[in-house]
Amino acid sequence: MPALACCVDAAVAPPSYAFAGDSSLPAPVPFSGVFPATASAAAAAWSTSLSNDLYRIDAWGGPYFTANSSGNVSVRPYGSGTMPHQEIDLLKIVKKVSDPKSESGLGLQLPLIVRFPDVLKNRLESLQGAFDFAVQSQDYGSHYQGVYPVKCNQDRFVVEDIVRFGKPFRFGLEAGSKPELLLAMSCLCKGNPESLLVCNGFKDFEYISLALMARKLELNTVIVLEQEEELDLVIELSKKLGVRPVIGARAKLRTKHSGHFGSTSGEKGKFGLTTIQILRVVKKLEQVGMLDCFQLLHFHIGSQIPTTALLADGVSEAAQIYCELVRLGAHMKVIDIGGGLGLDYDGSKSSDSEISVSYGLEEYAMAVVRTIRYVCDRRSVKHPVICSESGRAIVSHHSVLIFEAVSASACDVAPSMSAFALQYFIEGLTEEARADYRNLSAAAIRGEHEACLTYADQLKQRCVDQFKEGSLGIEQLATVDGLCDLVSKAIGASDSVRTYNVNLSVFTSIPDFWGIGQLFPIVPIHRLDQRPAVRGVLSDLTCDSDGKINKFIGGESSLPLHELEGNGSGGRYYLGMFLGGAYEEALGGVHNLFGGPSVVRVSQSDGPYSFAVTRAVPGPSCADVLRVMQHEPELMFETLKHRAEECGEVDEDGMANSALAASLARSFHNMPYLSVASSCCLTAMNNHGLYYCSEDDYDIVADSGAAGEEEQWSYCCA
Repeated sequence: MPALACCVDAAVAPPSYAFAGDSSLPAPVPFSGVFPATASAAAAAWSTSLSNDLYRIDAWGGPYFTANSSGNVSVRPYGSGTMPHQEIDLLKIVKKVSDPKSESGLGLQLPLIVRFPDVLKNRLESLQGAFDFAVQSQDYGSHYQGVYPVKCNQDRFVVEDIVRFGKPFRFGLEAGSKPELLLAMSCLCKGNPESLLVCNGFKDFEYISLALMARKLELNTVIVLEQEEELDLVIELSKKLGVRPVIGARAKLRTKHSGHFGSTSGEKGKFGLTTIQILRVVKKLEQVGMLDCFQLLHFHIGSQIPTTALLADGVSEAAQIYCELVRLGAHMKVIDIGGGLGLDYDGSKSSDSEISVSYGLEEYAMAVVRTIRYVCDRRSVKHPVICSESGRAIVSHHSVLIFEAVSASACDVAPSMSAFALQYFIEGLTEEARADYRNLSAAAIRGEHEACLTYADQLKQRCVDQFKEGSLGIEQLATVDGLCDLVSKAIGASDSVRTYNVNLSVFTSIPDFWGIGQLFPIVPIHRLDQRPAVRGVLSDLTCDSDGKINKFIGGESSLPLHELEGNGSGGRYYLGMFLGGAYEEALGGVHNLFGGPSVVRVSQSDGPYSFAVTRAVPGPSCADVLRVMQHEPELMFETLKHRAEECGEVDEDGMANSALAASLARSFHNMPYLSVASSCCLTAMNNHGLYYCSEDDYDIVADSGAAGEEEQWSYCCA
């Protein structure tokens, strides 16, 4: 008798026979990127190099990320120039940051963003180096002078780092709103005086006034016209303020690329001026004697430009417009090629994917310089300064999001049932359901797998109908569910993908995945010297069906993962999302009132662990996210405290109330995410740094009962 038949042959089932307990069942699960971890000899054959290949770490992460000999992900802060002793082990950072202070840790709660300013510096230098090489090799008559679009990541320390790292080569900033302009003005006061401050975006009276003030502050500011109407404001305000502006215009090119990232380019794009409008701008500036102020041409084909051929096509069109503006008398000096320098998120180096590109920094820079030189030489126009706004390529690598899988779905096991109980169960079925059961048994004996699935589905549906009518109990329904699942597994038709529940909000930390389907590399940051035994999808903490990650790089609908320690009910299993340093933090919301992650800055050092945590900031507390929605946590705390006094049993010393108040305060000042008891440590922050408040400290306050109401609250706020 086939093994499958044993699952459904009720007539010969001995007492206490369990449907799901037949060890003779085969397990014909096809290989899909995960190797079964059944034999110790097979497990011993695994290596970190196999994990590197499986997760494509070297393909999308090179030269900054790799799997080390300990089975952990290492960061190479200086890219290909990193020496072996300078590599930084991500797992060691997580332990340092999340371990309690009593164990020499920082006591921060996950999820966690780890920033690597050394990687940021290397990306900036690599971009500059690629253009410098192209300029030299093409005998180009000017230079490259980039700007960082602060919208990609407005974090103070990221922007300040870029200004500081880029000062030797006049790297500037680009702003697209009034607050971005204010922060760019402030940061560039410490930058190179020649650094550009490019003002993009829609503008009003105040925006243009700020930009003109920036010129008064001797910042190299360029007002880029996005709408023709902005020119009148520029002319009017510059005369009132007595400032000679530098004006640029964003051109709507015919060149564009398809897909989501190219949707803001082309003649129907959201931004920029048509050729007709550009000519009107030239005429008006000439009429008011300000044509010499027109010095920059800007364009943007779209983010993630897939090929250098498309890039060269767009640059060629823009260069022709630039040369025409020179012919018309504008004092042109700069051509700003905008963004579009793409990232290879999946390591495929493909031109047919929105998450990959077929070129590197060197090819990109060479295509730009060669094309502009060719057009300008043909038109006998002086080579312009080349500017780019390559924010995604600069900041994406330097930030890693680390989060923990706290549990995983388990395989359901059908309840045991004796032969007598089984017979009673069958008699409780309708005649049609009993016929399905008999047909299922017969098909199992004949080894007809497709027929087994058909009859099992029919049996299950009929039992569900009986349950809805109230004629079948939940125990019987569970038995049928278990039997049908076992049949599917026995013939290899079941879904073997597990769900891993992660301590994260997709809407807060990976909003582009939810919003536009953007994929990022997600990899376990440890245990890479072990064979991954299962495939899984990731489910976040939010009460939202969209709060899941079920698409991964490489076109996969699941991710190779390791079994959690403790049979799937817990264990420290850390995952990292890479290349997410651009846009994600600014776009993240507070769905379900989950705030942002904790953040640390880590620099390479010559110490025993090769790194130093130079700054640590806990993520927003429950009180912080409540304030975002106009709630007042202090008043909420007082309301709950008074209710506790009315409802609670108070002893003579009032200790019970003190303990309850301390517990409430702890809830307000903890992060909204799940906490791990072994490393639970309360954190609070003010404008001057980082404060910690341990549970022991709370117990002291509660036990003493000495702190007043305001003192208990302020004690936690630090």
